[in-house]
Amino acid sequence: MSIKKIFFIFFLSFLAFNNSYSIEPDVFVQSTVNRASAILSKNISKEEKINELKLIAKETVDIKGVGFYSLGAARKNLNEEQKKKYIELFENYFLKSFSSRLSEYTNPEIDVKNKEVLNKNYTIVNSILIGTSERPEVKIDWRIYTKNPNNPLIRDLIIEGLSLARTQKEEFTSILNTNDGDINSLFKVLDEFSKN
Repeated sequence: MSIKKIFFIFFLSFLAFNNSYSIEPDVFVQSTVNRASAILSKNISKEEKINELKLIAKETVDIKGVGFYSLGAARKNLNEEQKKKYIELFENYFLKSFSSRLSEYTNPEIDVKNKEVLNKNYTIVNSILIGTSERPEVKIDWRIYTKNPNNPLIRDLIIEGLSLARTQKEEFTSILNTNDGDINSLFKVLDEFSKN
């Protein structure tokens, strides 16, 4: 076998081995925020930024997991058709909420500091949104779902100690409680938010 063939086989083996590597949660978070920052720095319209940010969110956030967590105990009362409808409405709601808020920033610089492995399924990544003359420094912790180490996903953001997922869960619970647990009341709120 020639040297070229041996080198080629070695190179292919290296690539295959490399692709099987798990992605460290802190590297994943820094990569994600760098991608978002690059989009926000582009000289494009707000609508174009929102569309690109939505694509990043679909790839990096466990939208279904966040959605069912936000629904809380009410999830148990839904049939399969209602669950399917809820996830569809929640995804539209989440993507609009996430991208429209983030698009207000021109160039957010987030510096990942460290990580804490809670168990094989979850790691907390600590970061800082660097302050500017217009905004103070903000501490952001990322709850990363790592059950599949090759495909980590964001499950929650804890901003200055406040969990966004928990806040959302409380809002949804409040809507359901004031409407006698009628899931259609929540469907209506999610649908109206997405359309406005």
